Amino acid sequence: MKRLVSFLLCIVMIVPLFVTSSAEGEMPVEVKARSAVLMDQTTGKVLMKMNEHEKLYPASVTKIMSMLLVMEAIDSNKIRLTDIVTTSPVAASKGGSQIWLKEGETMSVDELLRATAVYSANDACTALGEYVAGSDEAFVVMMNERAAQLGMKNTHFENCTGLDDETENHLTTAYDIALMSRELMKHELIKEYTTIWMDSLRDGKTELVNTNKLIRFYNGATGLKTGTTNKAGCCVSATATRDGTSLVAVVMGSENSSDRFEGAKAMLNWGFANYSSITPQIDKKLITDVNIVMGEERKITPPIPPVMSVLIPKGRENDIVQNVELVAEVEAPVESNQTLGTVTVSLDGEVLGKYNLTSPHYVDRLSFKTVFCRLLAVICNK
Repeated sequence: MKRLVSFLLCIVMIVPLFVTSSAEGEMPVEVKARSAVLMDQTTGKVLMKMNEHEKLYPASVTKIMSMLLVMEAIDSNKIRLTDIVTTSPVAASKGGSQIWLKEGETMSVDELLRATAVYSANDACTALGEYVAGSDEAFVVMMNERAAQLGMKNTHFENCTGLDDETENHLTTAYDIALMSRELMKHELIKEYTTIWMDSLRDGKTELVNTNKLIRFYNGATGLKTGTTNKAGCCVSATATRDGTSLVAVVMGSENSSDRFEGAKAMLNWGFANYSSITPQIDKKLITDVNIVMGEERKITPPIPPVMSVLIPKGRENDIVQNVELVAEVEAPVESNQTLGTVTVSLDGEVLGKYNLTSPHYVDRLSFKTVFCRLLAVICNK
């Protein structure tokens, strides 16, 4: 009996060790929320998650998609920051957080974007959406189409603001929010707006204070968007960059604002402490010449391909493995950029990146003149 009791005590002491430990993809930090996810911005790798696919109300975090469509319209020259937008009755009637736009009032795209990104103004966001798509309804259609393109499988938008008093199916997930946050942060211009702490409009008469406190108090913060309603609770998509590593932490359904920010900070701190982004250097010695059969040139050497940065656990740089697969020979003609092989970068069996090794230029098939010259050279050398 004593042995049995001792055995049970050992089990009781060991179990907590398994409960508090955390493998990659689980939650190694405390986040007081209904769902959460930490994702690498560059690769999309998920570093920790909690109910990441649960459909929830996102509140004003919705505006990430709205801003993404605006940025894409700017980059495609469909609209410009200096364009003047006239406030419609629909935009002027929006409730919640707003800059109190009046029907017929005009503001530039730049001003409306600042109001949206910094102050989460629903009227400004609606005015931008109408300007991009022609109407509020058409803009929402664009939002859902773009969500589908990004692989946001559990998302459906009913408006561009996140107001949910009269909605039942305006839902998304922490994972899907991370996806659209990654896409938005690819536009460098947006950081000029999402990193503003305080600003003003109307010649200083309308003050803007960022709803995202991390912008002021978290080292490396680059954005992105908060959201709060009774249905959604307190939400945030927080982006930050340190030493070349960029992360996005999404928190949904916290009971209060402090919990969402503390949860986001905890995830970001853990990510920066445990991971780093590096750009692997392909070993030139692994890339050999490729013989060309019946070609104007006898051989060709594929150049080193451009390599993307990868996210790895800190201290594992020397454990990265490079595997090169390259054909021994190829028959002419050889096209420029023709694939001759691949180089795979991996860590512990996980593929971090796969890149094509290609021909640097065109090589024509052997001509009679070249054959004759080569034969003559052989004879002369004898």
